[in-house]
Amino acid sequence: MTARILVVDDIPANVKLLEARLLAEYFDVLTAENGYEALAICERTQVDLILLDIMMPGLDGFEVCERLKANPRTAHIPVVMVTALDQPSDRVRGLKAGADDFLTKPVNDLQLMSRVKSLVRLKTLTDELHMRAATARAVSMEQGLDTNLGDEPGNILLVDGRASSQERIARALKPIADVTCMSDPQAAVFQAAEGNYELVIVNANFEEYDPLRLCSQLRSLERTRFLPLLLIAEQGDDNLVVRALDLGVTDYLMRPIDPNELIARSLTQIRRKRCNDRLRASVRQTIELAVTDGLTGLHNRRYLDNHMKLLIDRATARGRPLSVCIADIDRFKLVNDTYGHDAGDAVLREFANRVRSAVRGADLACRYGGEEFVLVMPDTSGEMAASVAERLRMIIEQEPFRIPGMDVFLSITASLGIASILPAGDSPEALLKRADTALYEAKRSGRNRVVAAAA
Repeated sequence: MTARILVVDDIPANVKLLEARLLAEYFDVLTAENGYEALAICERTQVDLILLDIMMPGLDGFEVCERLKANPRTAHIPVVMVTALDQPSDRVRGLKAGADDFLTKPVNDLQLMSRVKSLVRLKTLTDELHMRAATARAVSMEQGLDTNLGDEPGNILLVDGRASSQERIARALKPIADVTCMSDPQAAVFQAAEGNYELVIVNANFEEYDPLRLCSQLRSLERTRFLPLLLIAEQGDDNLVVRALDLGVTDYLMRPIDPNELIARSLTQIRRKRCNDRLRASVRQTIELAVTDGLTGLHNRRYLDNHMKLLIDRATARGRPLSVCIADIDRFKLVNDTYGHDAGDAVLREFANRVRSAVRGADLACRYGGEEFVLVMPDTSGEMAASVAERLRMIIEQEPFRIPGMDVFLSITASLGIASILPAGDSPEALLKRADTALYEAKRSGRNRVVAAAA
């Protein structure tokens, strides 16, 4: 794993020590001796993680962190405060400023490197999500991402082997979250997968159960893979923490638990999950927009071009039939010329609705372009395709199309051409060409009819 890490400290010996440790793990290291220099570096250079001292002249580490988190360009850079301060109030202040962790000098090497690698992995994932969302915005496929994550209470699953600590932790978290408490780790796996949780807290106090097994299971399931995990461990149990971070646990807390630190760390994880969920939703929407016709909601030609070959190859390999139908609205230009393009768009939307009503769930319906639509029908012979096409033709013809906002009902018809794959195999281009030739014959011979391509 490689990443660019910025070390910020006003004492050169501290900088050199951290730099040597990081270089030994093959990280790319940048250094800054004060807060202003650190902010300038982050503005002009990609930084993957910041190790930040607190006690510095000019800007202290708390203010540097607050400025980084307030800037959209640097807000998602993980920050680990490395300092001689060791009071719970200092740790809570750092977490509230936006720090991802707070390590007290002298720093345990193994714990530091595990934390750095864990946060770098998280940063890589977040960067990918941000990049995809930015790409979508750049090509105007969606609006800018709403950065308001909401202040509503979170939803936390607490897995704790002792009823007394369950009660204390749930009471501490009550101001910020609804907490579900469970004592059975195996039942908790199913609960986490079925529930809409934003954080799972695992208290490592079980008598005869390894808490890391629960963490591993949650990371291996698709539905809980990206769910934040916060481990509560015994003070000094560094090996457990290191292994937990390697497994993908996102944060940890040492007993005795400071309620303010518990709240601060939980809020950080909940907000990060909401942000990443929004980014993933943005990516899913981007994919849908890329393959969907915006006017009709059907798949577009891009999707057809990419998916049709897979359907044909599958049908050929299995020796199964597959047919294609191209439907074209008759005299559609006259609708636009007489009633305007808004009326034409209304006809296209209603035509698409009727296409949906005529096809099966396994069929692929696409807007091919303009007033042309394509149906790809797996496991459908030419005779069956002709019946489907005739049913669609009648659905189109029998009921007039109402134009919203106008007291107008239009009689619309369609011409349809069908073709089936050849027994010896076929290409999408050849199959569509035969269906298009059949469509041309339907138009030439009077419109409002179905014509099958010659076998």
